[in-house]
Amino acid sequence: MGRFLQVAGLVIGLAGLVLQFCISIPASMEAGRSLLGSIVFLLSFFTILTNIGAVLVYTSLLSSGGYAWLPAFAGSRMRAGVAVSITLVFIVYATVLARLWQPQGLFLLCDVLLHYVTPVLFVLWWLVAGADGRTRLRDVSWWVLYPIAYLAYALARAPFAGEVPYPFLDVAKNGVASVAAAALSITALFLVICVVAVFIDRGIGHRGAKRVR
Repeated sequence: MGRFLQVAGLVIGLAGLVLQFCISIPASMEAGRSLLGSIVFLLSFFTILTNIGAVLVYTSLLSSGGYAWLPAFAGSRMRAGVAVSITLVFIVYATVLARLWQPQGLFLLCDVLLHYVTPVLFVLWWLVAGADGRTRLRDVSWWVLYPIAYLAYALARAPFAGEVPYPFLDVAKNGVASVAAAALSITALFLVICVVAVFIDRGIGHRGAKRVR
């Protein structure tokens, strides 16, 4: 089951990302951005970056020789961290962002694949084959660096680019207090997911140890 979920997640994740790039880059250029600007804009979305991370985790573990060819993405900490981040993608999109726009056609397909299907597949894979009981609460301090760095980048880029990837990060429109409240809320949610993931991982590790005995 773990291998099936890994391959399915990789295929669907790659398909979603490639399709997203193929339809978004031309649309972005039609809106007035350059090719480079369109690529940078698409890569400024937390969803895209996290789905790329998921694909790299899957890919790093595909070797049949028993070793990872992308070791930085193969470890327990990275697997769990990506599971946490892609869970955040699912929750924030489903509860906040989905109602803000109504994609059609291929955009709707990408929307469903990258916000719903790939998060569910990755978390299922992690529960079945990726979690091994090695994560600890201290790992949370590493995982949280990703959303904090992303937030810093998005906010720093906004004044120069004149755009933000997500409406709740728009300081010019919403004000500093509103953006700060949104950022703190999402960070708090992320930390809760982190703690839950650590306890789930340790529970899975304990069950595995009992089976070995």
